[in-house]
Amino acid sequence: MVNTVTTSQQVIELFDQYVIPNYRRYPICLVRGEGSYVWDAEGQRYLDLFPGWGCNLLGHCPQPVVQAVREQLETLIHVPNTWYIESQGLWAKALSERSFGGQAFFCNSGAEAVEAVIKLARLHTPPQKYKIISFEQGFHGRTMGAVSATAQPKYHDGIGPLAAGFVYAPYNDLDAVAECIDDETAAILVEPVQGEGGVRIPSVEFLEGLRKLADQHELLLIFDEVQTGCGRTGQWFAYQHFNVTPDIMTLAKGLCGGLVGGAIIAKKEIAPSLRPGMHASTFGGNPLAARAGLATLEMIEQEKLLDNARHISELFRQRLSTLREKCDLIQEIRVLGLMIGVELAVEGTPIVQKCLDRKLLINCTQDTVLRLLPAMNLSEDQVHEGCDILDEVLLNHAGGGAV
Repeated sequence: MVNTVTTSQQVIELFDQYVIPNYRRYPICLVRGEGSYVWDAEGQRYLDLFPGWGCNLLGHCPQPVVQAVREQLETLIHVPNTWYIESQGLWAKALSERSFGGQAFFCNSGAEAVEAVIKLARLHTPPQKYKIISFEQGFHGRTMGAVSATAQPKYHDGIGPLAAGFVYAPYNDLDAVAECIDDETAAILVEPVQGEGGVRIPSVEFLEGLRKLADQHELLLIFDEVQTGCGRTGQWFAYQHFNVTPDIMTLAKGLCGGLVGGAIIAKKEIAPSLRPGMHASTFGGNPLAARAGLATLEMIEQEKLLDNARHISELFRQRLSTLREKCDLIQEIRVLGLMIGVELAVEGTPIVQKCLDRKLLINCTQDTVLRLLPAMNLSEDQVHEGCDILDEVLLNHAGGGAV
């Protein structure tokens, strides 16, 4: 029988004794979630506009996903990928039909998906081609291959030497990419919207140009849609906003409605290069993940959440644009669906803390960018609730007062 603790402080003390301190944690123990609200051990409720770092695409504990997983738990929890399960095949079919008709490989996270596409890119191209171009301020994960593809020095500190073969280019600079290409280049790896990099949205011409360069030089074009995929941007996948189809894309975070799951989708002529024996994932595409992934797609369609995402995106844009007119701290508003960035002229961490004090959960990335990744089923009232708090906090901070 597991002993239980009842206060946030008791849980903090438990972690201090037994858990490696590799995360900076808020001094709060969350115990329950429903929709876009979470509760701590003391019973206080918070509006969560950054649920699960974007993993809780449908909010906390979405009932269709909960029900699907509950049913699956009673029949089959895990089997190796040396056997067939219907739900994994149906999940792959559903993702293929909503994207570009490719085939799926399943894993457990975005970093694992990136590791898979690194291998696939090298396996599919001639032996002398091994280099992959990625982009400054990008983020692709924490495993050695993924972090080597991540062109941010702060993530490289103390862990070198990195994996060889990654070339970094400025984001949204097509000429710089062209200069990076040589006879050893195999692929271009890009986020169609940089999430951790500050919700940076490229020009259509940039992504179109990457497609042309890839075709011209016989390179693979890989989109990292770990954060943007499965409806986050108001389309099933962000590439659909730009009318630029990648050869391969990575998925994770919201893929399973809050459960662990990752995937790559590769065009059918490319997918077979990830041949038997060259890559695997023990828990990838397991029965629980497959049922959760299917339930997530079904819930988005049945509840018309793509439409809702576009609607509340515009509401956020309106509220934040109005706030910008009143608040000199705001330099720029960047919005694509429910990827929302607010560039500040000051450090964002104190703003996040003041919002937390007011029971609003948001994020700061790149030091000065407030980042919101709200659930697709957020309500209009919850948009206004969150924006009212953010308005008050930012205006007060600009005026030098305490909230």
